Amino acid sequence: MSNSRWLKVLAFAVYALAFFSLGIYVHTALTRPGPPVVWQAPAPTDAPVSTVAAKGNPGPDNPFIQVAEHVTPSVVNISTVTSGKTGKPSELFRPFGNEPFFRDFFDRFFEGMPRRRHQTSLGSGVIIDKSGLILTNNHVIKDADEISVRFSNKQEVKGKVVGTDGKTDLAVIRVSAKEDLPVARLGNSDSLRVGEWAIAIGNPFGLDHTLTVGVVSATGRSEVGIAAYENFIQTDASINPGNSGGPLLNVRGEVIGINTAIVASGQGIGFAIPINMARKVMDDLVKKGKVTRGWLGVGVQPLTPELAKSFGVSGEGVLINQVMPKSPAETAGLKVGDLILSVDGKAVKDPRELQRIIAEVDIGKSVEMNVLRQKEKHVLKAQIGEMPAS
Repeated sequence: MSNSRWLKVLAFAVYALAFFSLGIYVHTALTRPGPPVVWQAPAPTDAPVSTVAAKGNPGPDNPFIQVAEHVTPSVVNISTVTSGKTGKPSELFRPFGNEPFFRDFFDRFFEGMPRRRHQTSLGSGVIIDKSGLILTNNHVIKDADEISVRFSNKQEVKGKVVGTDGKTDLAVIRVSAKEDLPVARLGNSDSLRVGEWAIAIGNPFGLDHTLTVGVVSATGRSEVGIAAYENFIQTDASINPGNSGGPLLNVRGEVIGINTAIVASGQGIGFAIPINMARKVMDDLVKKGKVTRGWLGVGVQPLTPELAKSFGVSGEGVLINQVMPKSPAETAGLKVGDLILSVDGKAVKDPRELQRIIAEVDIGKSVEMNVLRQKEKHVLKAQIGEMPAS
C-alpha cells in the first residue's frame, strides 16, 4: 500500500476518534445531574384570600372549599307532592268516541268521581335553627299535601309548614330532629357591595348540593315582578330550577340571601331575597304564624320628569295622590300633592321602595319623613300602624 493511502486511512481514524470523543463529552454534559433544587415559598401577597382562591389555589385556605364543607350540611333538598281534582275525562280517554249513547253513559258513570293527579316539585332550603326550622321559598311548598326533606347524609324526613308569606315568596317549615341539626350562620345583607363574591348552594335539576360561584351583580333590584315586596340581590352565580329556597352566601359562609328566581331568557341573571328582609319575615312566621307589616296609609305615584321639573328636584321622591282617613299619614299631617323624599334618612326613589321601607318598620314606631310641599321642605313624624288585612 502506498504511503499516501496509509496517510488517508490514518487521517480518517483520527477524525473518527475526535468525533467519537466529542459525542461522549456532549452526552455526559447533557445527562450530568444538576445541583439540588431547593423549594422556596412564594413571596407574601397582600391579596385577599378570595383573590388567591380565584386563581385556583386548591389548598385548605380556599374559602370556596371551606364554605362547601361547613355550609353544605345545613342545606336540604325539598320535594313536595300536590294532589288535586281534575275535571271530566278528556275525549282522548273515551273508549267509544263521541257516540251519543255511550258518551252519556260514560259521563254519568264518572260523574262525581274524584280523579286525582299528583304533581311533584323540587327545591332547596336552609336550616336556620338546630331544632329543625328550615327557611325556603313559598313557591317551593305552595299547596303541597306532602313535604319531604332530604339532608346531606341522604336521610329523609317529613316536613310541616310553620308559615308562609306570598308577598315576599318566603316560607318556614319544620322537621322533627332527634339531635341538633347543623345550622347556617346568617349575615348582614345591608352591608353588601357590588362585586363581592356570591356562592349559591342548592339542588339544581335535582342534583344534590351543587355549589356555584359568581359575584353580587347589583343590590336593591325592584320592579322584577316576582313578589309584592322586592329588594332583590342580583347575582351571576348560576341559579337553576331546584336552587329556589337555597342560600346565597358570602366567602365567610354567611347566608346573605335566599335564592328565588332566574331570568329565563338570559344567562347569569339570578335573584335572591336579602337575608335581612327574610329574617324579619321568618321571625314573624315562627312567633305569630303570620307576617305583620307597617302601614302609613297613603296612595303614591312615581315622579315623572315633568313633575320633577315642576317640583324643582332631579327625580327623587314619590308623589302622594291619596291620604286615607284615620291613617297614620293623616294624623302626621301629610297631604295630597306632598312629595316624600326620604324616611328615616333612607332616600325614596319609587313607590315600591316606600312600600318596602314602611312595611319593615315595627308597628307603633315613629319615623321621620322629609317632605317637599309647594317647593318648601318639611320634616314630619308619623307613628306607623299595622297594615290592614285587606
